[in-house]
Amino acid sequence: MTAGHSVLVVGESLAGVTAARHLRTLGHTGPLTIIGAEEHGAYSRPPLSKAVLKDPAADDTLGLTLDGLDAEIIRSPALTADTRRRTVTTADGRRIGYDALIAATGADARRLAAPGQRGEIVLRTLDDARLLRTRLANAASAIVIGAGFLGMEVAGACAARGIPVTVVDTDQPLHRILGGHLSAAITARAAAYGIRFQRATGLVTLTGDPVDGVALPDGTGLTADLVVTCAGEVPCVDWLEGTGLADRLGVGIDEVCATSVPGVFAAGDVTYLRGDGTRPDRRAPFWSNAVAQGRTAAASALGLPPPGPPRDDYFWTEVAGLTVKIVGHVPLTGEPTAVRGSVADGRALLTWSHADGTSTVVAYGLRKPVAALRALAATSSPPTP
Repeated sequence: MTAGHSVLVVGESLAGVTAARHLRTLGHTGPLTIIGAEEHGAYSRPPLSKAVLKDPAADDTLGLTLDGLDAEIIRSPALTADTRRRTVTTADGRRIGYDALIAATGADARRLAAPGQRGEIVLRTLDDARLLRTRLANAASAIVIGAGFLGMEVAGACAARGIPVTVVDTDQPLHRILGGHLSAAITARAAAYGIRFQRATGLVTLTGDPVDGVALPDGTGLTADLVVTCAGEVPCVDWLEGTGLADRLGVGIDEVCATSVPGVFAAGDVTYLRGDGTRPDRRAPFWSNAVAQGRTAAASALGLPPPGPPRDDYFWTEVAGLTVKIVGHVPLTGEPTAVRGSVADGRALLTWSHADGTSTVVAYGLRKPVAALRALAATSSPPTP
């Protein structure tokens, strides 16, 4: 792509900032514009539940610097896109043209409140985290809806403060991703940490106005000082209405982060990887994928070969004071093919071998470098004692 060509990145997210930086790294010297929607600018989201809830000093460590990018930054949400004229219009009335567009608008928290119902607490933004931290300081009891990574991290923050907390979900903690073997261990550890679980037979509803509890499908009602919804995310695609780029899963991309419209690419939590006949459509809203897709989208926008696949199967979480790192395909099923150490003792290295010759490796409570986990996951051979 020549110096005169312009690239527009919509979304001041991890994926968007990564794409912008990689554009310059790859030698793009033309106009570069970033449209963001948050007054705080670009920042990293994983620490919101892992650090910000615990320590106000963490607020100042999240920023993703834009220094040296030589980019125009517009902090006004994108309202509409015209892919035929190759323009995007922002809420403040600006119309920005582009030669290549990278959609990186991420996702919003999924909400359960009824229309007009006040007081639902979610955790997606820095402002959300600050509000939740304030509420934690005064809560005597808590309910968390959702036993995924975010829900378990929020529950852990409650328990660490001595707040009795109940997690409500249709499945055991992390079962949909990590399978029964690890879910059972995590459930037991969390229970010992002071986290109670309530299984629901279906969707729950929020009660109170403002929200002060949940109603389960069987008629059971639970109340608490603090109710936090951790029920997943919704891709931010309203600004793409009428373009044909988005559906209920988000913006579909291929192996080079190209969309169904020429000149438009996408990266991060707004995307899903389109199926190819051998695999289904797949959303994977993890920060490692946002980085991988940001780089790939930047290369594709410049007409260059991608630096790698648009996915990076690495993520980590902290459950009841214990760090869990995962490298490889998920969800996990069945028993691990190899175990070093002891899950019961809170220190284990586990391997699940897959039919494609790769493995998923889980460091459960171990300080294991990510590079070492990646090396193990690249082969089906289990680690030796």
